[in-house]
Amino acid sequence: MKSYFFYFFAVICLIACGEISPAWAKDRLNTSIKGGKTMEIKSSSFNHEGMIPAKYSCDGQNISPPLSWSGAPEKTKSFALVCDDPDAPAGIWVHWVFFDIPATVNSLPEKLPKQEEIAGLGKSGKNTSRRWGYDGPCPPGGMHRYYFKLYALDTMLNVSAGLTKEELLGAMKGHILAEAQLMGKYKR
Repeated sequence: MKSYFFYFFAVICLIACGEISPAWAKDRLNTSIKGGKTMEIKSSSFNHEGMIPAKYSCDGQNISPPLSWSGAPEKTKSFALVCDDPDAPAGIWVHWVFFDIPATVNSLPEKLPKQEEIAGLGKSGKNTSRRWGYDGPCPPGGMHRYYFKLYALDTMLNVSAGLTKEELLGAMKGHILAEAQLMGKYKR
């Protein structure tokens, strides 16, 4: 019990000092879902906390990376995905918002089209650049972290394409069954 309290206190101090993001801490403190399972998201193109290949950045083809996931709760009706960069100078920069992914889907292929809706896969939101689809890493300098956050939901949101990250989070409130994240790094 003492060690858990120390760990919790240390995480709170690191968040307060800006050394880690609250999302990182939440992921580490709440990794399992009901029933003891853990939902996981990964990419065949880079490892968790590894370097994202330039192909998926503004220095390359600026295409979305392949993603796959497993371990979703049984009652999952849909998934939502957000990719953002908490290291951007102007604050959190959202690179991708994608939602109403059917529960029968457990992967997204490389190079998803940058359009409002992709038949059988889901709907695009708007990223910080106000564009549809994935907008890859393009940091002005230094190493940046990019978090691909997957949410398992107990409903299809059935809202129009074009939601911002904040609007999506609002629509998902009370419907999140589990979360998983994959973090990749990129430096120009």
